[in-house]
Amino acid sequence: MAIEKVLLAVGPGDADRVEALASNLLDIVVPTGADVVLAHVFTEDEYESTLENLSVEGDRDVSADEVSRRHATIRQLSGDLDDAGVDYTVRGEIGNHGQRIVEIAEDEDADLVIVGGRKRSPTGKAVFGSTAQEVMLSAPCPVTFVRGDE
Repeated sequence: MAIEKVLLAVGPGDADRVEALASNLLDIVVPTGADVVLAHVFTEDEYESTLENLSVEGDRDVSADEVSRRHATIRQLSGDLDDAGVDYTVRGEIGNHGQRIVEIAEDEDADLVIVGGRKRSPTGKAVFGSTAQEVMLSAPCPVTFVRGDE
């Protein structure tokens, strides 16, 4: 299977693992020349909070894609990709993290999804859920999990 498109999906907890995510992404896309989609999925509350933090609260015409482009995590990843000369697109989505990531992977016809996460106990996963686990079980393609150091 050739890798032609890679989706790197980030969320609110990924700020501390941006370097690891970027490194894993570049290790795959530089040699393959794959297209890259950077995606940030927000819940409704996260989206509203981000609009406030970005001082665009009064401008409700700002798309989720634009809010994602302005988000610090995506800006840092974009900078790393720019430095490496890798082209990419940015997508922003609002909804359930895991479900939306899977939908983006399907929409984009991704050959690989990269997600970040942290180590959790089985009880923690059962009580709080696990976006990465949901993506790994439901994605239409292989998933690479990048674990944080915490």
